[in-house]
Amino acid sequence: MNPPETAEVWIGLSEAPLPLDQVLAWVGRPDCGGTVLFSGTARDHSEGRPGVSVLEYEAYEEQVTPRLEALAQEARIRWPDIGRVAMLHRVGRVEIGESAVVAAVSAPHREEAFAAARFCIDALKATVPIWKKEAWEGGESWGLEAQHIAEAGTVASLDGRYAPEADAVSASGEPAG
Repeated sequence: MNPPETAEVWIGLSEAPLPLDQVLAWVGRPDCGGTVLFSGTARDHSEGRPGVSVLEYEAYEEQVTPRLEALAQEARIRWPDIGRVAMLHRVGRVEIGESAVVAAVSAPHREEAFAAARFCIDALKATVPIWKKEAWEGGESWGLEAQHIAEAGTVASLDGRYAPEADAVSASGEPAG
């Protein structure tokens, strides 16, 4: 998994470990004084599930790229001065301690970099159809509880930048609610 040579957005899925050092080096730009990289790592527990030993991810791959592109576009609408954006997610088996997802953003100032990176990871979790299976001491589960998939423009950011409301849809494509 290599960064794009000319684009300002790097998105993708990977069965291999995510290249965190490469993402950090790529996302920075000379005109950006703030760079934020969030890495979500596989941990050894979950609510009510001690002893998690491994995670496994599956994705609706045909929808991942367009949804990640929409998130990057939405981040640029909300924070027009941001530089580069990277959002990468693992699929397949992820060992404890490995990075399962990365969201990185550069911007001229730290405030925009932090806000846009936070939006990217929160919106990725809310809008991109990726499912996680956990294996723990007491069993395993794909976490197939009902999960509504939202559209990028409907995800609120912590700083109050919220685009006009659009209807959320479920993972099946039906209107939520």
